[in-house]
Amino acid sequence: MKAYIFPGQGSQFVGMGKDLYESSEGAKLLFEKANEILGFRITDIMFGGTDEELKQTKVTQPAIFLHSVILAATKSDILHPDMVAGHSLGEFSALVVNKTLTFEDALVLVSKRAIAMQHACEQHPSTMAAILNLDENIIEDICVHISNYGEIVVAANYNCPGQLVISGTIKGIEAACEKMKDAGAKRALVLPVGGAFHSPLMEPARIELAAAIHATTFNTPICPVYQNVTAKAVSDHSEIKMNLISQLTAPVKWTQTIQQMVADGATSFTEVGPGKVLQGLVKKINPAVEAGSI
Repeated sequence: MKAYIFPGQGSQFVGMGKDLYESSEGAKLLFEKANEILGFRITDIMFGGTDEELKQTKVTQPAIFLHSVILAATKSDILHPDMVAGHSLGEFSALVVNKTLTFEDALVLVSKRAIAMQHACEQHPSTMAAILNLDENIIEDICVHISNYGEIVVAANYNCPGQLVISGTIKGIEAACEKMKDAGAKRALVLPVGGAFHSPLMEPARIELAAAIHATTFNTPICPVYQNVTAKAVSDHSEIKMNLISQLTAPVKWTQTIQQMVADGATSFTEVGPGKVLQGLVKKINPAVEAGSI
């Protein structure tokens, strides 16, 4: 069975999507429609802006979404998924490809999500850190220990065995990193991100996004989506909505998602969008399956 996977924030690069815009009339029309919907020319930033411009959350998230879904649209003749999944933001791309959401509705939600997350980051200065080669149970215990002292630290991204990202207050993350290193972590690296994504600190963004999601039409998908919150196949559009809302404050269970997709019959994984991060994670989670990109 063929699984298609879609990247999240961090996979962006200057020049992304330019080749699609120049080589496909259909892609050009979708990019121009996106400029219109967003109210600014995101293509100018994607194709020739600076790294700093592209790193703004309100730009990064729509940019990655657009690259993924427009690339998928240009390959619609060969792209026939049996199942889909996306890492964090990538879940919105997956929901366009499996026909749960229209391109236009999903782009509006992605833009609202990015702005809501930016607002939440401004309300609560916070960050994330990657913890390498430390047992998940130890990481979770340290997070609970730090949180018991008034800071917020949680496991945020279960990316692959040996790589777990934590999220929380700046003081909490700094304290957690020291304890992780003392406990034997190979590295505990604070990430250059604007806030504590997938943690309780995103609650203001969750509330803001929930209203927009509830007001959006979700259709019955053509194939299941394996959602970050549950790591299980979901086809009911009401359930998809609820999981998408919960995703902002809940961990991304990527390791568990890939394991479940393989258990359900996935034999090949194709990454659709900028970068090759996800196919690398897939190979670390299960070296026996095929993983590539289009």
